[in-house]
Amino acid sequence: MIACLDGVRVLDLTNVLAGPFCCHQLAHMGADVIKVEVPGSGDLARQLGADAELNAKHMGVSFLAQNAGKRSLTLNLKSAKGKAIFRRLVATADVVVENFRPGVMERLGLGFETLTKDRPDLIYCAISGFGQEGPLRNLPAYDQIIQGMCGVMSITGDAETAPYRVGYPIADTIGGMTAAFAVAAALARRGKAAKEPCLIDVSMLEATLATMGWVVSNLLIAGRAPQPLGNENFTASPSGAFRTGEGLLNIAANKQEQFEAVCRVLGRPELAADPRFAARQDRLARRTELKAILEEALAARSAADWQEDLNAAGVPAGRVLTVPEALDHPQVRDRGMIAAFEAVPGVERDIRLVRTGIKVNGAPPAVESPPPQLGEHSREILAELGLSDMEIDALAEEKAL
Repeated sequence: MIACLDGVRVLDLTNVLAGPFCCHQLAHMGADVIKVEVPGSGDLARQLGADAELNAKHMGVSFLAQNAGKRSLTLNLKSAKGKAIFRRLVATADVVVENFRPGVMERLGLGFETLTKDRPDLIYCAISGFGQEGPLRNLPAYDQIIQGMCGVMSITGDAETAPYRVGYPIADTIGGMTAAFAVAAALARRGKAAKEPCLIDVSMLEATLATMGWVVSNLLIAGRAPQPLGNENFTASPSGAFRTGEGLLNIAANKQEQFEAVCRVLGRPELAADPRFAARQDRLARRTELKAILEEALAARSAADWQEDLNAAGVPAGRVLTVPEALDHPQVRDRGMIAAFEAVPGVERDIRLVRTGIKVNGAPPAVESPPPQLGEHSREILAELGLSDMEIDALAEEKAL
């Protein structure tokens, strides 16, 4: 596999999910990611996850999920010597990623303007809930706060259940992915531009809104406010989740020929010519009526059976799977999406983690090392900066490490 970011050093000062997810992508693309953590506690995600024993060891599942391939250095950035070491490290780095509230790094004396004195072409990426400016800039922000404030929750669920949060931290994840894309773009530009710094300001609120382009544009351009439609597709019908004789089946008959194929496969070819459903807009207007008719036919067989027949007829269809079923499906299992690490230090057992969902030249980006224990690489990294064992011991005694 080509390590696209081989030779790039990233300093990861981030916590919990958005920032760690960003640097997780960069590590898998070959970057040397050094996770700079608070001595004694580290990333809060080390204490989060479904396994209480691992949380107590500061190797929580939430941490393990986003930090494979990184090296961990503990530094007290509130101490003068800790700051000095960090600035020496910045001089060797290409990228700094942080997700503190706006102004925190400046108050530490380690803001963008300061760090670019140590690395004039530094790429500095700040991820926050609302961005570095604006009336909400100083407010704390977690994923569900952003889901609520960007409108995602208002259109999740149906008329009876909305607003509903998405079942995983989608705003955090989108914020991290957006940041990784911006960092990669800045790195690509570096070779074509004069030696100058780059300040990237990622707002989780705006990044999530950007992914809502279809529903947002319906409002901005067509003046139609989005509504919660549950499992229905607002652009077409029949398109959504349908009950079958066994299991739930997603069908996306977005084209006229696909609708006609659905009618044939379900043994109801006359529906294609029925004036209630013949035209696209008619089907949208009568989606509830049409769905009831189709579900009556679908009740004859299982979702798995219908999926096979509909796909064979050119209709996109897929069963609604649980997470365990999705992970065990050969489409996922056999493509290298899951990484395995044996006898992970600090965990003391084998673990499996998801990779990035990308393949480069036919191979999935991978990292060689498992998620690090807190401060596991401190001595190694400081020795790379030229510090002696005696100097490192002195820093530890002074609680700079």
